[in-house]
Amino acid sequence: MSVGFSQWFSNIVYMFNLQHWQLFFQVGGLVGLLHGLLFTLEISLLGLLFALILGVIFGVLATSQWKVMRAVARVYVEFFQNTPLMLQAIFIAFGLPIVWPAARHIPLFMVIVIAVSLYHGAYISEAVRAGIQSIHRGQLEASLSQGMTYVQAMRYVVIPQALRVVLPPLTNQAVNLIKNTSIGVAIGFAELMYQAKMYSDMAATGPSFLLAALMYFILCFPLARLAKRLEDKAEVNN
Repeated sequence: MSVGFSQWFSNIVYMFNLQHWQLFFQVGGLVGLLHGLLFTLEISLLGLLFALILGVIFGVLATSQWKVMRAVARVYVEFFQNTPLMLQAIFIAFGLPIVWPAARHIPLFMVIVIAVSLYHGAYISEAVRAGIQSIHRGQLEASLSQGMTYVQAMRYVVIPQALRVVLPPLTNQAVNLIKNTSIGVAIGFAELMYQAKMYSDMAATGPSFLLAALMYFILCFPLARLAKRLEDKAEVNN
């Protein structure tokens, strides 16, 4: 037991020894990680924007009066929630061009944006659906009786009230989306995780992954705390 622990401890010390840190900075590892971090931020912002749009659209469809619209929303949610995100990204990057040659011109940056948007849009859709269903049906009926269309009633009456319920899970999805941009490593795009792996392959494993983890933490921790605060506030209001 002591021999195994001693070997494990020696490996950890070796991974983080001074030579590895020197090598990491000599090959421009910090600059590379910062470039990857910038790409991760850009992907996260765009992905969250498109995921919100998809989530609201399919969340509203999931509560629609029309059975066909509800079925479309259900198919979308079930497919993207029950297949791996990495598989979805690989299909968009390498499988889609086989059946649709024009797709080979989609930049890898946009492949990741599309993948995380579709994937997290499905989860946001469920949060939006739950938020809408938490609002008493009478408010929608009252709005319709005043001459509003279904879309207008949702936009001006139901969705603004549903935001209180929806905000905590939306914040959690933002955290998950940031972490899931790491699928770039599977398709060869130089976001943060890809850069960490690249410098790790240069024998700077410890510094590369430690600093990458710290950068993800700096991005995600404030959002995670915000989500917790919103959840606590929602419980107090209820």
